[in-house]
Parts: sequence; C-alpha cells; structure tokens
Amino acid sequence: MSAITDRIKLELCVYSIESALEAEAGGADRIELCDNPPQGGTTPSYGCIVGARRALKAKLHVIVRPRGGDFLYSGAEFAVMKDDIDACKQMGVHGVVIGILLPDGSVDKARTRELVERAKPMSVTFHRAFDMTRDPHQALEDVIETGCSRILTSGQQPTAMEGKAVIAKLVQQAGKRIIVMPGVSVRDHNIAELIHATGAKEFHTAASKSLESGMQYRNPRLSMGDGTFAEEYQITIADREQVRRMREAADAANQRP
Repeated sequence: MSAITDRIKLELCVYSIESALEAEAGGADRIELCDNPPQGGTTPSYGCIVGARRALKAKLHVIVRPRGGDFLYSGAEFAVMKDDIDACKQMGVHGVVIGILLPDGSVDKARTRELVERAKPMSVTFHRAFDMTRDPHQALEDVIETGCSRILTSGQQPTAMEGKAVIAKLVQQAGKRIIVMPGVSVRDHNIAELIHATGAKEFHTAASKSLESGMQYRNPRLSMGDGTFAEEYQITIADREQVRRMREAADAANQRP
C-alpha cells in the first residue's frame, strides 16, 4: 500500500475558529471543534460552527456535549443533544463527537445507537467518556454495536503514553470494525513512539500555545472567569508549528518498517 493510503491522520481539538485555522495551516486532517476547555469540551455555538464550516477545508467534527461533568444525562439533556446533532447535520458538518454512560459505568448503548442513527450520514466518534467506563474491552464491543466510527481514548490513563499498552490491546481487539484513536498529550516528540507501540492510524491532540491578549487596559480588580487575573488575558490557540512537526514526525514514522 502507498504512503498516501496509509497516512496517519491527525485530529486537532480546538476551542475557537482562529485556533481551527491555525491547526489546519499546520497540517491537521480533521478538526474537533469544542467550547469550554476547563470542562473538557462542550458544544460550541451555532455561529462558531457555521464560521468554521465556511472557513475550513479540513473535515470538521463537532462535540455534542450539553454540559461538563459526568456523562449520565437527563431526558432534557438528551433532547438537547438530539437537537444539536440535527443542527450540525443542517450546517454540513462532517461528524459529531458524543459519549453517554449508564450509572454502572457501562456504555448507554440504546441512547448512543439512537444518536448514531440520527447523525447519519455524519461520522460519529465516541469520546473519552470511554475512559470512564468500568471495562474498556467490554466498552469497545458495546460502542461497536452502536455503529460509531471511532473511539477516542487515552487507554484509561491520564495520557496516551501512560495508556499505550491498553490502547494497543484495544487496537488489536477492534481490528477493522472501528477506529481506535489515541489522545491526550500526543505531541511531536512522542507520536512516533505511539504509532509503533499502539498500531493506531489516527491520533488526537490539542497541541496548543498561549498568546498574550492585545488589551492595553486591564482592570486589576476583578476577573470574569474562574481563573486568575493573568489567565484573563491569555488566549489559547493551536500551535501551527507544533502541528507541522507532528505531521512530519507521523509521516516519517509511518514510512519506517
């Protein structure tokens, strides 16, 4: 098979349209668009999705997560997810990213299957709710049953490097039935090792940097968020050069036997 056919795919998690554009410029194959980084990502605004879909040439996936916290959703929250999936489909989004669990730590197969059917023909990724399941190997089989296209996982560890042994077993178990995509702290200095250790063909990363705000006047008496005054005037954005280095490292590693 050719290097083009087998090329490692890079998915960049971003939290703004500017970050999406930087990620694409660095060589990202796919963008996962989110909001609310302190909570691990929630559904972005309608305007942000429309703007990203208009501006990007890369594939656009949107997280459908109605709130931060756990992945046990009420009926009202599930209805929000369905409406957000409908909106994404109407906007021409290529895929959505979801995750729903039951109280016992297993995958909510019924609701997940309902969302997958509703999302068609969009691709559906089951996100890191997978890492909060009781048994990752059973969870893999459950997600496959629902019809999802891929699973995002750190191998139920804080980082993909720490979870690489579990990820490798999941990749082997999955075979060609579903894509297992490692994520969390995947960077240019470790992606080659992760490629060879796991056998995965798609990787997820934030690869971001902080920029100083352009605001000249800064009110020192208060902050609008939960963070410190200093964080109020920092903007997190995808690091185009790190994405480029990651793209090069992945291509080089994929060409080695």
